[in-house]
Amino acid sequence: MNKPILLITGGGRGIGAATAKLAAQQGYRVIINYRKSATSAEQVVADILAFGGLAHCIQADISDAEQVTELFDHIHTHWGPISALVNNAGILETQMSFSQTDLNRWKRIFETNVFGTMLCSQAAFKHMAISQNGSGGSIVNVSSLASVYGSPNEYVDYAASKGAVDSFSKGFALEVANDGIRVNVVRPGLIYTDMHADGGEAGRVDRIGPNLPLQRGGQPEEVAEAILWLLSDKASYTTGGFIDVGGGR
Repeated sequence: MNKPILLITGGGRGIGAATAKLAAQQGYRVIINYRKSATSAEQVVADILAFGGLAHCIQADISDAEQVTELFDHIHTHWGPISALVNNAGILETQMSFSQTDLNRWKRIFETNVFGTMLCSQAAFKHMAISQNGSGGSIVNVSSLASVYGSPNEYVDYAASKGAVDSFSKGFALEVANDGIRVNVVRPGLIYTDMHADGGEAGRVDRIGPNLPLQRGGQPEEVAEAILWLLSDKASYTTGGFIDVGGGR
């Protein structure tokens, strides 16, 4: 029996890597997309193969429409149609107040976080939708609790991009529900990933985590559990929904 195919964008580290490993353990053939870091993506694949799972990695910049089309076509040609997609790839830039940011920074963030998610979702529709001769599927978009709290003085532009992901996900979920596709969102809070170092404060989770109701930061594996539940048939009556994994924030 062929294993269901799951594509995870930005799957070489953090939440994406944890999701890839858990998905492989649960019986998926995992396709890890990465933009720059081949080494980390290949390491995740090696870890999965080591415990008997199936995984592959493919380079593509998901903010580029042509590369997204090629990514999905490559998967379909070599392994078959995908049945699950996790739009996990996302970027942020150095912490600063919004008044100090500029248009080029906003464009970089939105091109990956918003347009990349939308492009991959559109491509997945063409491969999954019953009206397109597909067999249905499940999409989980990884947003952020920043979309709710706004990340003042740190990442207002990043928060705005995740707010757009939330709105897109809700509308898209309602459009494709009768085509056999479920679309849901996981919104992580303070999670121990390398992304905080990208923003200039590697210890950000340690600084803020003790002030949360659960008094700690979260682990990528805790977010992965929520993502895999939404992908699975256990969530068969859930679409257009949101799971916040934020320690009570």
